[in-house]
Amino acid sequence: MPFRLRASIFALAAVAPFAALASPTVPERWPDAPPAMAGQAVTVPSSSPFVPRDLGGPQVPDAQAQVTWFPPAGATPGRKAPAVVLLHGSGGVLDARELTYGRQLAAMGIGAAVVDVFAARRDLATSFVDRIIEITETMAIADAYATLAWLKARPEIDADRVALWGFSYGAMSSIFAANAGIADRAAGRFGLGPTRFAGHVAFYGPCITTFDDERTTGAPVLMAWGDGDELMNPVRCNALADELRAGGSAVRTVVYPGAYHQWDGNWAGPRRIGRLLDGCGFRVDNDLVVRTDGIGVPMTNPFTRKLMLALCVGSEGYLMGRDDAVRERSNQEVGNFLNSVFARPRG
Repeated sequence: MPFRLRASIFALAAVAPFAALASPTVPERWPDAPPAMAGQAVTVPSSSPFVPRDLGGPQVPDAQAQVTWFPPAGATPGRKAPAVVLLHGSGGVLDARELTYGRQLAAMGIGAAVVDVFAARRDLATSFVDRIIEITETMAIADAYATLAWLKARPEIDADRVALWGFSYGAMSSIFAANAGIADRAAGRFGLGPTRFAGHVAFYGPCITTFDDERTTGAPVLMAWGDGDELMNPVRCNALADELRAGGSAVRTVVYPGAYHQWDGNWAGPRRIGRLLDGCGFRVDNDLVVRTDGIGVPMTNPFTRKLMLALCVGSEGYLMGRDDAVRERSNQEVGNFLNSVFARPRG
């Protein structure tokens, strides 16, 4: 998406009250997204690891992460701003979701980097099904940490106050990225030293993967889903939250009554799409290899991934539908979470 300098200057001027905040605070009611704030197209050096074990591996192909950057209003090298990296779902980047959140965050003085994992890998897949097979959650993790490294180099951004926010497919990556073993390997690949994400948000991310090594980076986690979302298994999600707590992270889970999948998306709905994942269960072992629960078959390439999913994905779909009232509540929840994360002492 091209960067329109005049439009961006106009949009930043329109949100001058937020620019006066030295340490941005997310208000209870979020500002309207300035429609003229288009964002800046940025290319960030990344890679395409298929599974966590491949992060930083010598044979992993390079990639160019595609990022839409929304600069934080009022930030300067003398008054550094926090930031949020956003990871889309299996349907890709949505204007109503990632791009709107990006504009809103920037208006509040928080930098927002919207990562398009699929756009960086059009040579691998373009159709919906093929993207799910060929472009993995680990590739999204690589792009997220590559973007964190890019943010760390920006003089107006405080790299110790960068959160990762994922949606559905991206929410699974956000949880993966909180695992200490995965984070260490990704940080090493992109030269981040001790820098890690300060917090992790997961909106309606299927809880189908757990970890042999439960250690986390210690960053807090927010998990949110609707009780009308048939893609979410509350028993599994609460068990995953407990696992993250055991690993060292404070975890808050929020369930919105009556909310369907993607309450902050484009479709008014509800409409039934996709396939259920109730039969799927994966585990990341101590060597960062993804295996099926029980028989332990490893996921090593697109063929084994396709086979593993074919054996566990159900024939029924799940309901998706936008709900602006739920979105307003989830905005407040994310705002409270970010305020807490950004206020935490550094180091």
